[in-house]
Amino acid sequence: MDEFRTLLRRYGLGAWRKRWFAIAVSWMVCVAGWVFVSTIPNQYEANARLYVDSDAVLTPLLRGLALDNTPISQLDVLQRTLLSRPNLEKLISKTDLELSITGPADLESLVASLASSIRITPQTRNLFTISYRNATPKLAYDVVQSILSIFIESKVGTSRSDMENARVFLQQQIALYERQLREAEARRAEFRTKYVDLLPSDAGVSRLETARVQVQTLQGQLQDVQTKRDMMQREISTIPPVLTLESGAPPMILPGSFGTVQSAAGQLTQAEARLAELRLKYTEQHPDVVAARNQVAALKAAIAATPPQPTPEAVAAKELAAMPKQPAHTIPNPVYEQMRMQLFDQQMTIASLQRQIADGIKDRDRLEEIARGVPGLQAEYANLNRDYDVLHKNYTELLSRRESMRISAAADNDAEKVKMQIIDPPQVPQIPVAPKRALLLSGVLVAGLGAGFGLAILLLQFDRSFHSIEDLRDLGLPVVGGISMLGVAVPMRRRLISAASFAMAVVLLCAVYGGLLYRLLQTPGAA
Repeated sequence: MDEFRTLLRRYGLGAWRKRWFAIAVSWMVCVAGWVFVSTIPNQYEANARLYVDSDAVLTPLLRGLALDNTPISQLDVLQRTLLSRPNLEKLISKTDLELSITGPADLESLVASLASSIRITPQTRNLFTISYRNATPKLAYDVVQSILSIFIESKVGTSRSDMENARVFLQQQIALYERQLREAEARRAEFRTKYVDLLPSDAGVSRLETARVQVQTLQGQLQDVQTKRDMMQREISTIPPVLTLESGAPPMILPGSFGTVQSAAGQLTQAEARLAELRLKYTEQHPDVVAARNQVAALKAAIAATPPQPTPEAVAAKELAAMPKQPAHTIPNPVYEQMRMQLFDQQMTIASLQRQIADGIKDRDRLEEIARGVPGLQAEYANLNRDYDVLHKNYTELLSRRESMRISAAADNDAEKVKMQIIDPPQVPQIPVAPKRALLLSGVLVAGLGAGFGLAILLLQFDRSFHSIEDLRDLGLPVVGGISMLGVAVPMRRRLISAASFAMAVVLLCAVYGGLLYRLLQTPGAA
């Protein structure tokens, strides 16, 4: 803290010693700045407010059907239309700005200046402000008024011209896509006709896949029918072809007929047949297969544990041998004949399935041979479909855009979909809006005082004299003490006169600033 005070005291004393240089620089800066501020020309601003609204009834009805022309997009339309080079050149020709042009360079500079100085500001969603500043009030008014006139005059013409250009472009693109779409359809139809057997149908399955599935299905059916045929052959082998009847004796029911009680061996045969059928349908781990396999094992175990018993046929033969011989006659066994007919049907079914399988394998092999000869068939067909889908999508989108454009054009031309109204027409400005001279005068005063103080500090940096004992001690030499300046060396009157003179110079500078500011405030619009 002591070091800061010492440093501040040093700079204060140094600035005081250079005070006359500082006040002189402050006067020069302030006088030059105030003169420059007084020479800055006034800027006058002309404004106009434009209201843009869409029809409250028609716009919701056309949303999604016509092109978007809502007030939100009107700002972009205004900027593109008003600040385009043709309109700016037309604006220059309609106003006195043309008098300042002496060559192409001046025209380019003026166009660039107008593009940057004309401002279009949205105040609300529907309200826009157009403003322009110039040193001449009448010229500022003429520029804003000409901008509004140019925009209103060209609004309908520009809209119709844009619509016509868009319509011609859409027609050209639609015709181009129609031709490309027909060519794509012809290529796809030709390709599909050439490889109709290998390409998928509308259901997504090709004829080759259908042939493969059909062969597998027929082979499964053949296995099922062969299994049933084998079972019937085993069953029919146990049935006698004829029945022997003795005279005067009641008919005897022989083993294997419908009245015969099933033995354990018959049950085992049926269980094995059922197990074979289940294995054709399911895997070995399926619960039905496991249960059938366990049943077969149990029946085999039961038969193995049962002692051999005379078969019913042996018992019947023994009984017949013990009976007195009587004249006998034989008749065909109806069960046997029925089983033979069923077996014949199974054989016919097997022959038919074998023929179908042979034809299916032949057709499948033929299609696979064709497919192997065209390895990139599916990829080529997918490319054709993709190209066709892209063309069809773009074509449909263009048709939709053309219809939207037609509805939008009808709405703009016939129903006046977007309404424009000038709320505040431009007026010739009477009071300048720039520059802010009061603020500039104050800034010049602050800059002058700062320049003077800065000069004093700068001169102090070049001063090699010693201002305190500490400065001497910084040299590394022993300092015994110091003697203060005696008051009789500089008389008090002289010091008072010097301080008063400096104060008068500062007060006079502030007085000049106050006079200029007062005069400025007395002039309407000058501040």
